Amino acid sequence: MYLMLLSVFLPILTGIWLLIRKEYAKRLRLLAVTGAALVLTGALTVSAFVTAYGSSFTLFYLTKTLPIVLAADEMSALFSCLTVVILLCAGLFSFEYMKHETNEKRYYGFYLIVFGVLNALCFAGNLITFYLFFEMLTLTSMPLVLHNGSREAIMAGLKYLFFSMCGAYMALFGVFVISRNSDALAFTAGGVLSETAGLHTGLLLTAAFAMIVGFGVKAGMFPLHAWLPAAHPVAPAPASAVLSAVIVKAGVLAVIRTVYYLFGPDFLRGTWVQTAWITLTLITVFMGSMLAYREPVLKKRLAYSTVSQLSYILFGLAMMGTEAMVGSLLHVLAHGLIKTALFLCAGAIIFTTGRTRVDELRGVGKEMPFTIWCYTIVSLGLIGIPPTGGFISKWCLAAGSLATGMPVFRWLGPVILLISALLTAGYLLPLAIRGFLPGADYDYEHLQKREPSPLMTIPIAATTVLSVLIGLFPAQLTDWLTRLASRLM
Repeated sequence: MYLMLLSVFLPILTGIWLLIRKEYAKRLRLLAVTGAALVLTGALTVSAFVTAYGSSFTLFYLTKTLPIVLAADEMSALFSCLTVVILLCAGLFSFEYMKHETNEKRYYGFYLIVFGVLNALCFAGNLITFYLFFEMLTLTSMPLVLHNGSREAIMAGLKYLFFSMCGAYMALFGVFVISRNSDALAFTAGGVLSETAGLHTGLLLTAAFAMIVGFGVKAGMFPLHAWLPAAHPVAPAPASAVLSAVIVKAGVLAVIRTVYYLFGPDFLRGTWVQTAWITLTLITVFMGSMLAYREPVLKKRLAYSTVSQLSYILFGLAMMGTEAMVGSLLHVLAHGLIKTALFLCAGAIIFTTGRTRVDELRGVGKEMPFTIWCYTIVSLGLIGIPPTGGFISKWCLAAGSLATGMPVFRWLGPVILLISALLTAGYLLPLAIRGFLPGADYDYEHLQKREPSPLMTIPIAATTVLSVLIGLFPAQLTDWLTRLASRLM
C-alpha cells in the first residue's frame, strides 16, 4: 500500500523541490536527481502491483462520504506500466534534447510532477479521486506545452487549458448525477448504479454521454479535439511524446472507468448514447487521418495522427464487445509505444538537422539511417502491417466490430478503419521513401552522417523493439486482456 503512495508522491515532491530550489551549478547534478527520481518511481510503480494488487488504501476524506482512495487492479496495471515505460524513455531522451533549451529545471520539475499525477490517475480507486487528479493533470502538464514561452506556445497552452476545463465541467455534471443514483462511487466491474436508477434512465443516459464527451476531450475526440494539434508542435519533442502516448490516454482511461466501472455496458448497450458515441469516433478516425495527410509540418502531422488513432481505441470501447475491447486495450499499448518512437524520431531529426517540414527532409535517411529505419518500422506498425503490435490490435478491432452484429456499424467501422490505414500510409511513408531514395540529383558528395547521441537513439530503439515484440508474441497478452474484457462485459 505504501508503495502506491510513494509511486505517486515521490515524483511530485521531487518535482516541487526542483521548482523551488535555486539553479544547479552543474547540469549533471540536475540530470542525476531527475534520472534517479524517474528510475525509482518506475521501480516503485511496478513493485506496487506485486505487493498491493487487489487492495485499496484510503488517503483521507474530502467529506464524510467522499474518500480519496488509491487501489490497484488490472486496468491500472495496464496503464501504469505503459506510463512507466514511456516516461523513462522520453525522460532519457530529454537529457540530450533539452540541453540547448532554456529553463531545464522547470521542465524536469513539471515532468516529474506529471509522472506522479499520471500514477495517481492509474491508481485512483473511485470517481472522486480520479476526477481530482484528472483536473490536476491538466494544470501540471500545461507548462510542458508552453515551455518555450513563444506566443504560439502560450496560445496553444491556453487552448489546451480551455478545452480541458470545458470537458472536465461536462464530466462534472455526470459526476453529480451518478453520485445521486449509485450506492457508491468505487470503481466496480459491471457498474455501480442503484436499483432505483431505472426511474431516471433519461437523465442517466444524458449524464453518461456528457461524461464520455467531456473525458473524450483529453483523448482528442471530435468535436473538442482542436487543442491537440495546437499543443503538440510547440512542446519539446519528448514532452510531445508523453502528451501523445500517455496524457491523452488519461481520457481513454476515464472513458473506460465511466462506461465499464460506473454505468456498466448493459445499461448503455443499444441506447442512443452508444450510437452517438460510435458516430463521433468514426468521424474522428477519418477526419484526423485526412488532416494528417494534408499537413506539411512533421510534428503537427503526428498530432493529427494521434487524433485519429485515439478514436480507434474509443471505437472499440464503444462497440461494447469482448474482442473489440481487447483490440482497444492492445492499441493503447501499441499506439503508446509507436507514437513515442515517432515523436522521438521527429525530435531527433529536428535536433540534428533543424528541419521541421516533411518536404525539407529529402535524403534524411542517408544522413540518419538508424533513426529513419526506426521511424519506418513504427510507421508500418501504425498503418497495421504485420508483424507489429498495430496489426494485432487493428485485427481485433475489425473482428470485434463484425462480431457485435450491430446494424451498419458492424461493417462501417472496419471500412473506415481500412480507409484510415491507407491514409496513414499516405502521410507517414513518404518521409521514409524520400529519405532513403532522394533521387539521382541529390548531393551525395557532401553527404554527412549525423546520428544523434545514444541518449536519443536508445529510447527510440527501445520503443521500436517493444512495438514489434507485441506483434510477434501477442498470445499471453491477448489472453490476459480477453479475461479482463470478459469480466467487464
